[in-house]
Amino acid sequence: MLDADAYLELEFTFECAGDPRMAAAHLASEQSTAQWHRVGVEEDFRGQFGAKVLELEAEPRTGGFSVPVPTAPSGPVHACRAVIAHPHGNFGPRLPNLISAVMGEGVYFAPGIPLIRLEDIRFPASYLAAFEGPQFGVAGVRAQLSVYDRPIFFGVIKPNIGLPPEPFAALGYEGWLGGLDVAKDDEMLADAPYSPIAVRAPLLGDARRRAELATGVPKGYLANITDEVTALHALHDTAVNAGATLVMVNALPTGVSGVRALRQHARVPIVTHFPFIAAFSRIPAHGVHSRVFTRLQRLAGADVIIMPGFGDRMMTPEHEVLDNVRACLEPMGSLMPSLPVPGGSDSAATLEGVYRRVNTVDFGFVPGRAVFGHPMGPRAGAASLRQAWDAIAEGVPVHEHAQHHPELQAAIGG
Repeated sequence: MLDADAYLELEFTFECAGDPRMAAAHLASEQSTAQWHRVGVEEDFRGQFGAKVLELEAEPRTGGFSVPVPTAPSGPVHACRAVIAHPHGNFGPRLPNLISAVMGEGVYFAPGIPLIRLEDIRFPASYLAAFEGPQFGVAGVRAQLSVYDRPIFFGVIKPNIGLPPEPFAALGYEGWLGGLDVAKDDEMLADAPYSPIAVRAPLLGDARRRAELATGVPKGYLANITDEVTALHALHDTAVNAGATLVMVNALPTGVSGVRALRQHARVPIVTHFPFIAAFSRIPAHGVHSRVFTRLQRLAGADVIIMPGFGDRMMTPEHEVLDNVRACLEPMGSLMPSLPVPGGSDSAATLEGVYRRVNTVDFGFVPGRAVFGHPMGPRAGAASLRQAWDAIAEGVPVHEHAQHHPELQAAIGG
């Protein structure tokens, strides 16, 4: 009988050549104790340090591998699902070491398995206890903005690249006046030469404060501080001291360990963004399911997690988006939930569909062009989101509500 507190559970799907039982054994061995004794010495480290196969299902694939792999081994092909118990004492509560073990060389170079995907990872309470997780979480972000019982409305200021700080701040101000809760930097805009954070953040901070005076409600500026890990603390301080109320990091390019280090320093909520995720997750037969990275971002301390959302542009199946939303909100030891923000080509026209799918008000909605490219201007673009939500909350069809609200009518067309 295994001590469940001593192991992570890893769920894999894979395609193998040859005996699936042998492939699963290799998968467990290669990620832990592939060499389990010294030559000529009677010893066996597998009992304490070896990963173990808990479950294995296998079905023949008469057509061969689902994705051509030039170097794939020969033999009868099976499609498999396996659950592996991996002792977390092998690496401890260190994210780089965890990632090296469960999605590193031992997994993706296991003999006989050219195609494999890490579908999910489950942490025991004993492991989670070593992590602080989100500092603010959903409740803290809501309290900061005084937004309750509805989604939080973010707006990505556009144009996202090339715009000098002064007009950038003016656009943010207009969005806040129209009803945005948070105006944000794009994930591609950080400490750029044409828009340094030391220049941009004070202008946005001033505009945010003026918008709060004009509207009577709190507003947020989300500054993108993505950079080399050694620069994150200084950029956080520059942005926050100038008036940023949240900071954003592109989690995978920076590294989830970098996010965790920032969590120890941050005085405001941390928002993580998803660049690089599709390179791991898009092919169902290989890589890493995006929810694994969602769990790791929450573990590292992300208060808000922006993820690929619904719709054709994001090319992410609906069930995968919902898997990520659940990974943000479901119980995870004593860690607070993170606010999920499924994004991509959203507008007032898509708000109701997103809300119905996620089935909760605990999400962020993050259009860009729909606000800052609205034909009546950013203030109207932001207003169209609030008008769409008013219709949803009142149980009125959005298209009917739009007949009395020109901003919403222009946003949804027709």
